[in-house]
Amino acid sequence: MADRAARRSRSGGGAARRAERTAFKIETAPFIDRKSPLTEYLSEDTLALIEKNADTVLEDIGVNFVENPGALELWKKAGAKVDGERVRIPRGLARELCKTAPSQFTQHARNPEKNVVIGGKTLVTAPVYGPPFVRDVDGGRRYATMDDFTNFVKLAYMSKYLHHSGGTVCEPTDVPVNKRHLDMLLAHMLYSDKPFMGSVTEPSRAQDSVDMCEILFGKDFIQENTVMTSLININSPLTFDGIMMGALEVFAKNNQASIVSPFIVGGAMAPVSVVGTLTQVLAEVMAGIAYSQLVRPGAPVIFGTFVSSIDMNSGAPTFGTPEASQILYGAGQLARRMNLPFRSGGGLCGSKLPDAQAAYESANTLNAALMGGVNFMLHSCGWLEGGLVSSYEKFVMDADQLGTLQKLAAGVADDENAQAMDAIEEVGPSGHYLGCAHTQNNYAQAFWRTELFDYKPFETWFEEGARDTQTLAAERVKYLLANYQQPQIDPAIRAALEAYVAEKKASVPDAFI
Repeated sequence: MADRAARRSRSGGGAARRAERTAFKIETAPFIDRKSPLTEYLSEDTLALIEKNADTVLEDIGVNFVENPGALELWKKAGAKVDGERVRIPRGLARELCKTAPSQFTQHARNPEKNVVIGGKTLVTAPVYGPPFVRDVDGGRRYATMDDFTNFVKLAYMSKYLHHSGGTVCEPTDVPVNKRHLDMLLAHMLYSDKPFMGSVTEPSRAQDSVDMCEILFGKDFIQENTVMTSLININSPLTFDGIMMGALEVFAKNNQASIVSPFIVGGAMAPVSVVGTLTQVLAEVMAGIAYSQLVRPGAPVIFGTFVSSIDMNSGAPTFGTPEASQILYGAGQLARRMNLPFRSGGGLCGSKLPDAQAAYESANTLNAALMGGVNFMLHSCGWLEGGLVSSYEKFVMDADQLGTLQKLAAGVADDENAQAMDAIEEVGPSGHYLGCAHTQNNYAQAFWRTELFDYKPFETWFEEGARDTQTLAAERVKYLLANYQQPQIDPAIRAALEAYVAEKKASVPDAFI
């Protein structure tokens, strides 16, 4: 009887261990602290030439600040020449103003364990931003809804290697344009406890973002700490519109971060050459960041670059091309020379489906982002069809691959355990390492493991339905959403946020344009 009891005990222990291994766990890897080397692609002479030419652009050609008389007045006081809406910035002035921007900053999450540091050697990953359409294997391509938006927030929360909840992970077209930002912000705040982005589509919506963060974090806290990172696009070439700059002003005044990012399709909004494009990128970024520092010296900002080339036959943007990587590498070098955090990269592709084209193009950009020193990588997961579509299947495919970046960025250990001399001695000639002590002690963490791809033998794969990667990804999406667990939030804070949204929505009529 004692033997039977012992066997039952051992069996129960084994069952408990199996249950522990198979139980679903929500994990978030810490933001990447890069130990891998960077690609210094451009020479010192080329970088100096780009910087000289960018100063010439700002001084002789200038930039337009449209529909923003307050900005023109600030530039006049700073010493720029203002002619109508054209601002010409004396050589060196923009660069000098940029020096008050921090080289790195912490973005606080409502769960402090998920705070991220942006700048220096870090890499923070965030999902796709902005598509009006979504796609999945069941519903095909369709306009995005608020339910889709909430699903993507949940998927980001459940994805281990996504450090950030992002912003407009898709554009919910079933909610009025002037009110959807409220629902999107609320979803980020309730369905995730990772950091998130604010609304930039109008200055008043940026202010709503600040007001809601005051409820979530406390008014005094957000004036002393950064809790939002938001995307401020420049209308390339050389134009800063009042809406985007108005949003930047709101965020800067309230100590919240802005990504100052030209939106460039090479050959359409910038020259076709790499050096010419980088010259325009640097001029635009310097002018935008300098302006943020005129609004509030020390306001956190990110040097942004989003560049694609153009297909000269169709006019469509292309992604994952050699030229885009060259520009990313060069822009990263320029950002580091300015001692500023850098945004670029992502799982970018022009493909209509999560297929081989999407995989190749996305891999090219993801790897360039790691090697090029990107600190904040928007569009890390889910981007499809040149940014028109948020794809459920590609979201989890990309999220899985971010684990490889996490492993690569960690570098290679060379301590006593990593040298494995004990293993080499134990096995000797003609042996194998499967059973040796070193393997047994290290196998669990030795290799990165996919949560998606199929490495089973052909016979097993065939018997299980011969599923391709898109099919496996669709199953993964359903599994994650079925196992979603909402993070806890103070009921009083939730009630206050919901009341704010309800009151703001009731105060204005619906608008769909």
